[in-house]
Amino acid sequence: MTESLITTIQALNSVLYHAMEMDSSVIVFGEDVADPEDGGVRGVTKGLSTKFGDSRVRSTPISEQAIIGAAIGSAMAGMRPIAEIMLMNFMPVAMDMITNHAAKLRFMSGGQTAVPLTIRTGTGAGFGTAGQHSDYLEAWFAHTPGLKVVTYSSPADAAGLLASCIFDDDPCIFIENFPSYNERGKVPEVGYRIPLGKASIVHEGNDVSIISYGPQVRVAMVAAEALLSEGVSVQVIDLRTIVPWDRETVLNEVAKTNRAVVTHEAVKAFGVCAEVSSVIHEELFSQLQAPVQRVGAPSCPVPYSSILENEFIPNVKKVIDAVKVTLS
Repeated sequence: MTESLITTIQALNSVLYHAMEMDSSVIVFGEDVADPEDGGVRGVTKGLSTKFGDSRVRSTPISEQAIIGAAIGSAMAGMRPIAEIMLMNFMPVAMDMITNHAAKLRFMSGGQTAVPLTIRTGTGAGFGTAGQHSDYLEAWFAHTPGLKVVTYSSPADAAGLLASCIFDDDPCIFIENFPSYNERGKVPEVGYRIPLGKASIVHEGNDVSIISYGPQVRVAMVAAEALLSEGVSVQVIDLRTIVPWDRETVLNEVAKTNRAVVTHEAVKAFGVCAEVSSVIHEELFSQLQAPVQRVGAPSCPVPYSSILENEFIPNVKKVIDAVKVTLS
């Protein structure tokens, strides 16, 4: 299998291009996604409208409700729409459409109506874009039955997971991480897919397991390497799919180390970490050598000040400190 070193933006663009080339039912729309508007605010959809025309790639008005409403309708009519919501903080504008319609139509129709919809949205702190442009809100959608929630930690995973979302028959929320857009990595050839709901062990270790996803996987990897120099062997598990998350892999691996830390960039309170931690405690209580530790952001909006923003984002030191708590 041939691989090339490309950015996450290029990987996502390639997946969109080949999905549209392979299946005429795949359509793309959202604010500024067409080429006259430079193929999206980050250029992920660049070149698509020139190749496939305005009937399949269309820039929309600034109306998240219209974008998601049209996407749900076209999905019910047999298309495979990919709707872009520019920022994750703008998703709540269309929350009723997403949680009361897209997520529930299969259930409420007795399985007769599929909604093969992919919603692409981006977020991430560290750019001084402040409280209304930087939040990770994955827990809101993870709490809604009927939605699949997906994110990545490398260009290869971005490509493989997006391809799987596009051709899944249920609505998928695909979260793109702004800090990783220009990260380069090897990406397998066209057609590469990663099964949804399958975690990946990205760093081997025997003393403690760190479970994470998205940008915090890199933080966990750096922490694992730093702890190795202190004689601590750390395993890092990348969930990749937040819903449905890979309980089997997580529980099997934590059963080997008997210690766990769960971390994400989102606010710690009521987050995905809480669910993963709770399940580990429920299933492995008698085996654990220490309580599971959670690392997340404090309960406040993302600050604009760079000093405060850097303190807000869970960093390597905080993850290392949590690991040491499990070892003590």
